[in-house]
Amino acid sequence: MSIFGKIKDAIFGKKAVAAEPAAPAAPSPVGTALDAATQAMAAAAAAPVDVDAILTAEAANAGQDLNWRTSIVDLMKLLGIDSSLANRKELAQELGYTGELDGSAEMNIWLHKAVMRELAANGGKVPADLTD
Repeated sequence: MSIFGKIKDAIFGKKAVAAEPAAPAAPSPVGTALDAATQAMAAAAAAPVDVDAILTAEAANAGQDLNWRTSIVDLMKLLGIDSSLANRKELAQELGYTGELDGSAEMNIWLHKAVMRELAANGGKVPADLTD
């Protein structure tokens, strides 16, 4: 799986867990299109994933101070993804970075913004200040 795929799954998977109903709904009568639980899950799947809310909640429970809003390294750590230079180089190549793959501040800032833009392009609700 790609590094961005791991990031996306780590964030979007939190929404799927939250969208699961607490108790199964009663079965629908024969002939109805969808039962209530299926309708609720379909509605949740169609709604954008609030990336900011999910990551803020994760950070509150992280047990360490991680600045995920500006740091690609901290974002990856928060999600339990290896933030090594090798993984950041791979992520940079996946997302089309054309600069030096040296772990510079320029590369890391670009990576963070690119990840946020990609999350938004894939159904995430991301604040504009994180994508610009």
